[in-house]
Amino acid sequence: MDWIGDALSALVPSVGVGLIFWFVMRAVIHADRRERAAIAQLEAEEQAAAQSEQNAPQVVDHKQ
Repeated sequence: MDWIGDALSALVPSVGVGLIFWFVMRAVIHADRRERAAIAQLEAEEQAAAQSEQNAPQVVDHKQ
């Protein structure tokens, strides 16, 4: 039965490091996904603003 303790003490650090790595990579992937969505939304807003400026009526001052 002593070998069970030895096996667990050998596996626990590896499993722990693997879980930490998994959580870190998951956080990185989720952050990247949120960043890409925010950039896409910002670009869509900028494009909509450019379209509205392009379609806005031009005001001409004839007082010259």
